[in-house]
This record gives sequence, structure tokens and C-alpha cells, in this order.
Amino acid sequence: MALDQSDGNETHDKEMGFLDHLEELRKRIFFGAAFILMGGIVLFLSKDWLFDVVLFGPRRVDFVTFRAFCQLSQWVGAGDSLCVTSINYELINTTMLGNFTTHILVSAIAGFIVAFPAVFWQAWLFVRPALKEKERKSARGIGASSSFLFFLGVLFGYYVIAPLSLQFLGNYELSDVQSRISVMSYMKTVASITLASGLIFQLPVVVYFLSKAGLVTPELLRKYRRHSLVAILIVSALITPPDVTSQVLVSLPVLALYEVSIIISKRVHRKKKDAQ
Repeated sequence: MALDQSDGNETHDKEMGFLDHLEELRKRIFFGAAFILMGGIVLFLSKDWLFDVVLFGPRRVDFVTFRAFCQLSQWVGAGDSLCVTSINYELINTTMLGNFTTHILVSAIAGFIVAFPAVFWQAWLFVRPALKEKERKSARGIGASSSFLFFLGVLFGYYVIAPLSLQFLGNYELSDVQSRISVMSYMKTVASITLASGLIFQLPVVVYFLSKAGLVTPELLRKYRRHSLVAILIVSALITPPDVTSQVLVSLPVLALYEVSIIISKRVHRKKKDAQ
């Protein structure tokens, strides 16, 4: 009976052609976009909280990150050298549709961030039928792990990278030029840093699936550790301002995630060997 069941499943998989897979993909994309749209609409209607509290928070001197760095500066005996006492740049809008366009763009990005668990679940539902039962069991909890890492990266980007980047770029002096930054440029900086940090923290999840597919091995990850370090530094330079402190702050957690990815890949290949 078990053999007949297996044959039936194989026949069903063979009967599922290209158009069936395309229809399933369209379905998952539709639901994923619907979740993002719902999250975006809710945040669009919460304009005052989204902008005044969340997005404009890193440009206030009493932001939690600035207060933490000030306390750290005093604790190590550096006085007020790391304290932020003033925000010298101001935000302006130079186009008629600038504020409205910024509102829509920020709501869309924030909607994706909020709806990430649901979007990932839709992607998992598309991939899941192609996996064997044993592979499905071994991947239990992947959605919770991926969501946890994503939100951890988002929080890291928002509370660590974004405030330091805004403070560095906004207060960068060039002769007697005053810093008047467009609100769209400000929002793009905050949103891109936050979203990029969340996606970078997906490294262990990506390595897990690549290891399951046999494309990555722990030996390969160890062999190219130095090359990965250079790549991490390049990525850190792209999403942070050109100062050493921000790049180091980004590189450290990513390097830790890379080492975690090696452990994950090692466990995956060990289970494969045990199964064989």
C-alpha cells in the first residue's frame, strides 16, 4: 500500500505541468501582495504615528540610541564626546506632490516589513509541495526563524545604523553650505537602511536552503570565509555612510550570522549523511 501511495504522489507531481505551477505562483504572489497592501493601508491611515514617532524619531536628540551612546561615553570616561546635543539639518519639500508621494512610498515599504511573515509563508506554500515529507519535517519552524531574524535586522537597522547614518550625513559640512535635505531623500535613507538590514539578517535561512539543495557545504563556507569578509565589508559600505564606526557596527552581526550559517550547514549535511 505504501508503494502504491508513493506511485500516486509521483504521478500527481508529473501531471502538474508548467501552467499549474504558473497558476500556483500567481496565486501566492496575489496573496502576498494583498497582505502588503493591507499592511500599507493600515500604516497609511496611521500617518501621525508612522512619521512623528517612528520615522522622525532618529532625528530627535532624545532618541533612545543617542541617549544610550551618551551614557556609554560618560561610562567609559569620554565625557560628552558621543552625546548628540543638536540636529543641524532640516527637512524640506520642494515639489507639490512630494509629501504625498513620500507618504505612499513609506507606507508601501512599511507594509512589506509588517507583512513579512505572511509574505514568507506564501513563498513557503509555493515551495513546500516540491519537498519530500522528511524535508518538510526538518524545515519546521523555518517561518518563525526567518521572521525573527528579519525583525531583528530591522530593529538593528532602525536603532543602530539609521541614527548614526543620519547624524553623519546630515551634519557633514562642506564649506558654508547649509544642509537642507528633502523629505523624500530622508525617508529613502531610513527605509533602505532598515529594509536592507532585515534582508541581510536572512543569511542563515538562505544558507539552510542552499545546503538542503547541496549547493553549499560547511567546507565551502569555511574555505571562502576571507572572501565573505570582504563581501560583507562592501555591503556594509553600501548601506552605511563612509565612516568606520557604522561599517564595523554592521559587519559584526553579519559576521556572527555567517558563523551561525556554517553551523547550520554542518548540521544539514550531517543529517543527510545519517539518512544515507
